[in-house]
Amino acid sequence: MDQRLLLMHQMMLGDAPRLRAYDRALEEAVTPGDVVVDVGAGLLALSLLALRHGAEHVYAVEADPATAAAAARIIEANDLKGRLTLVTGDARTVRLPRKADVLVSEMMGNLGPEEEMAEVLHVIARRHLRPGGRVVPRRLRTWLAAAEFADEGWGLWGGDFYGYRLDPVQELVAPAAQLHFFQRPPKLLTEPTVVLDQALDGRSPSRQTLRQRLPVIAPGRLHAVLGFFTADFTDDVTLSNFPSYPGCNWAVWVWPLRHTDVAEGDELSVALRRPARRDVRAVTGWRLECGLSRQRRS
Repeated sequence: MDQRLLLMHQMMLGDAPRLRAYDRALEEAVTPGDVVVDVGAGLLALSLLALRHGAEHVYAVEADPATAAAAARIIEANDLKGRLTLVTGDARTVRLPRKADVLVSEMMGNLGPEEEMAEVLHVIARRHLRPGGRVVPRRLRTWLAAAEFADEGWGLWGGDFYGYRLDPVQELVAPAAQLHFFQRPPKLLTEPTVVLDQALDGRSPSRQTLRQRLPVIAPGRLHAVLGFFTADFTDDVTLSNFPSYPGCNWAVWVWPLRHTDVAEGDELSVALRRPARRDVRAVTGWRLECGLSRQRRS
């Protein structure tokens, strides 16, 4: 197995808030005797949680053959062949022998939609989910907010580094995303705004507003626009990669900008550009256009 994939799964298993959110949501969604489909099952963490909460049978669908081979070892080691069936292939094309009561998936990218979870779940829900079946999570939202960094990341490229200037580096910035794990909270200069609101149950409409206006609500030094996600599991269980938390395996996407002073009443106009479908997972593929309108100052 590719060691990078193994380390990625290791990081996900070490993300305690992530596991708690799924555990609580599956406890609520799964009724003893249910059939569950785990879409993008990886190394079976969510499949095992579904069994823990009473699922009669879980179909674990995994597209990557190497990951599926490692998952098969876990099934054998736990003697689960009668309760957990591994299905290797693209979830959009597989055929399952039974209808599901619950679909569960963790295919959120750092921004939310990179792994096309909504599109995949819509297909499998239409084919394999019983009427009245449940989907975990049920909603995925993508947010943008303008921020001033606190002595880290893109905020370091300023005009005072022990009396020296580093700001010429700002001229090298490209309109492409960087990944960042925050060590300290940034100052938000605008309210977070939803640009993509995806229902994951295949029944509710999704909303896409990739062009938005972000009014500045606090004066500061504009360093970047942040992109992050929120996944809604139940009425009281949500998961987000911002604000960052210890052990979070998702970074926040950051579109760095030339450092600019802004004041309350200024407004940013932003447009998020999707990459071509074949490059949708590429970190640098999601681009941001950003303009600044200033209020009149006396």
